[in-house]
Amino acid sequence: MKMGRVPIFGMIDVGDKPPTARTATAVGRIAMRPVTLERIQRGMMKKGDVLAAARLAAVMGAKRTAEFIPLCHPLPLDGVDVRITEERRPQTTSALLCVTVTVKTTAKTGVEMEALTAVCAALLTIYDMSKAIDRTMAIGGIGLTRKRGGRSGDVRRSPKRILKAIAW
Repeated sequence: MKMGRVPIFGMIDVGDKPPTARTATAVGRIAMRPVTLERIQRGMMKKGDVLAAARLAAVMGAKRTAEFIPLCHPLPLDGVDVRITEERRPQTTSALLCVTVTVKTTAKTGVEMEALTAVCAALLTIYDMSKAIDRTMAIGGIGLTRKRGGRSGDVRRSPKRILKAIAW
């Protein structure tokens, strides 16, 4: 393989960049049987409070992103906001939980990966804690809905567009 100027692996040098306020919001969904969602909401799962554990997993995932994603810069986080809401879709028989995570920092690089990792950690926790009663669950619709700050400025994307993009 010919080696040019671009290394095969390399962490981007952000040493000369000034720290700025940055925010990223990501979203993801998990589909399940309605009875599964009902048991989660009533706190009737053997492993405990699924939604509380998912929120905690999201915060932990955001804080440890650099340990999980190769070449990702470790960042000091100013805040991690986790929202888990129910979505009903009349055209399906599934119940949906939507996880939305907003991560904030003042740093030299953005927090998009932290927001996305946090969403994935929350969704996987919901799956893990619920799989004993529902093996039909499906995770999808994961994407970045908003990014603010940095050289590229603001980026917005509708959560509905993310769903359409993956045909889920």
